[in-house]
Amino acid sequence: MLPENLSAFYPSVFVLEGLPGFEWAFIWISFPIFIMYVMALLGNSLLLILIVTEKHLHSPMYYFLFTLFVTDMIVSNTVVPKILAIFWLNLKEIDSFSCYVQMFFVHYFSALESGILLAMAFDRYVAICNPLHYTTTLSNMLIAKIAIVLLIRGFIIVTPCPVMASKLPFCQTRHIAHCYCDHMAVVTLACTDITINSIFGLTVVLLVVILDVTFIAVSYFFILRTVLKLSSKAAKNKAFSTCTSHVFVFLSSYTLGLISCVTYRIGHITPSIHILLSVFYLLIPPAINPIIYGVKTKEIRTAVCNLI
Repeated sequence: MLPENLSAFYPSVFVLEGLPGFEWAFIWISFPIFIMYVMALLGNSLLLILIVTEKHLHSPMYYFLFTLFVTDMIVSNTVVPKILAIFWLNLKEIDSFSCYVQMFFVHYFSALESGILLAMAFDRYVAICNPLHYTTTLSNMLIAKIAIVLLIRGFIIVTPCPVMASKLPFCQTRHIAHCYCDHMAVVTLACTDITINSIFGLTVVLLVVILDVTFIAVSYFFILRTVLKLSSKAAKNKAFSTCTSHVFVFLSSYTLGLISCVTYRIGHITPSIHILLSVFYLLIPPAINPIIYGVKTKEIRTAVCNLI
């Protein structure tokens, strides 16, 4: 129900405020964002080219890495150009349709990335715990099925967020206190009860995180148990080297994501801190993932050296 003396409207244009109260620092804050964006574009593009052109990288593990790098680039390109337009050119307006599309893309590809990390954990589990059946288990058909399931899962759980948000009435403002159209940043502007929106958004995040993290943790538990049983020190080192890159990526993605999500709902957090956390959550993984895999994965490291 709407408050008295307030008439609802459905804005055709929203205004992204960036970091309210820190307009004086926009230029300085934009530098690390721009640097991470360039790192993400160059690093992910390089590794995508290597995976496509190097035949010895045509294996299930690198197929999953390929989808991870593509997802990272899409997320970066979804938010950073608009953020830089706000910080550099003061272009804060975004039409409502583009806002809801951006909301969908951000949350859809975040959920998709979580699923990809789960698929990569399964890949490492099969490779280390059941190596003799690796190629038969992770066939191209199974990989295609995994990809389809992840795409459909993301669509089903994320689509209601922008759809429900677009139905909310707004009464007093169309100014979004954020750098991009984050779900909670938009719905908190509504002049009606948003309990359903908030609970649904949090439930989706927790379900995805809890389920994916649980299965990932179980996979790495069995991987660790298998590795510790290996008699060869060289085999142990190779297995650990292969898995550490995945663990680093896993920790960086989920830790930043969970902090960003929870800070919106616990209160007493400076809004600008949450905004920066949510931006870094989207930008840090795409920027550092190519570095992590380039340093820790021997095949990629060798391919990069050969290219140079």
